[in-house]
Amino acid sequence: MLLAAHHGCCRWETISTATSSLQALPPGCSPIPRTQRGRMKLLGAVLLAAGLLSTAAGREQPPWPDEPSKTCFFQTLSSVDSEFCRGDLEIIYPELGDVGCTYIPKCHQYRRRISREWGSPRVRYPQAEESKKYVLVLVDPDAPSRANPRNRFWRHWLVTDIPGADLRTGDIQGRVLTAYVRPTPPPRSGYHRYQLRLYEQPAHEAIALSPEERVSLGAWAMENFVEQFRLGSPVASTQFLTKYHED
Repeated sequence: MLLAAHHGCCRWETISTATSSLQALPPGCSPIPRTQRGRMKLLGAVLLAAGLLSTAAGREQPPWPDEPSKTCFFQTLSSVDSEFCRGDLEIIYPELGDVGCTYIPKCHQYRRRISREWGSPRVRYPQAEESKKYVLVLVDPDAPSRANPRNRFWRHWLVTDIPGADLRTGDIQGRVLTAYVRPTPPPRSGYHRYQLRLYEQPAHEAIALSPEERVSLGAWAMENFVEQFRLGSPVASTQFLTKYHED
């Protein structure tokens, strides 16, 4: 499935065309003498045609030298990868909006910007209960590649004690155990999955990383962490796929 969006927008939209109409004054209302109206109409038609041609010619020039148009196509994940997306969890980046269950497109340098420029995304979960707290985990299971994930799971973000009210608005606050690390797939390693899991935090449970876990982000035993702190299954999850921006 392909969706189209225009550069500079955080919402995806379909392509449409706009129409316009010309209005004429009623007979006798024009301040131009009747003998000159024919000439003025002819001049107006010529100017209108010239304007349309100029607009069309301008549109043929790409706004970016290395890209053909402002239209950018977003591809949703395959049926296998899309099964991971459950519970209406949103992960929102600038200009792109919610990237859950999609490939990050290369157009407009989005892959470079998500790995080099943009900070942590907004995370929104409308079904969060305001009286509860949650744990947010972002990992890459495909380090260094999906074909050879010997460093699974690579920890990119870990936040605990997130109030449900924050998740409902998307502006999360909590206790950061691992600061956000941008997605940075190695060159020629193919697409990587970046998986966001949201857990309900057990009441009065103090969650922390061990000294060994704090030393390294890679090869993190996420399942042991989840079991140790009795997090259970995620209440919601989503993922997006991207690869090295020059591949």
